[in-house]
Amino acid sequence: MAKASVEESARYRWMVVSRLLAGFIAGYLVASLGTIVLALLLPLVSDTSQAEALLIANMWSFVFYGVIVIWVFTTRSASRAWMGVLGWGAFLGTAWFLLRQLTG
Repeated sequence: MAKASVEESARYRWMVVSRLLAGFIAGYLVASLGTIVLALLLPLVSDTSQAEALLIANMWSFVFYGVIVIWVFTTRSASRAWMGVLGWGAFLGTAWFLLRQLTG
């Protein structure tokens, strides 16, 4: 087997591992942040109780997580997948911080 072929194979394997980590671990964290933000936001923008908001947010968390995992594996590169996941994580983390300040 040629050296270039071995290096290309190893590079491909690392890209797959990177996408697995981005999709399943970082994606879980981003979906959790999305759930928290939605649970805090719903009572503020509608007449939903906190218990109902939490139930609704938990149901949507499965959708968030599934979309993130699918998106990570359909992007062109693993670095783009990481940038997207980390970008959404930063956005949702900031929203969580601001909502916590607002709700007390």
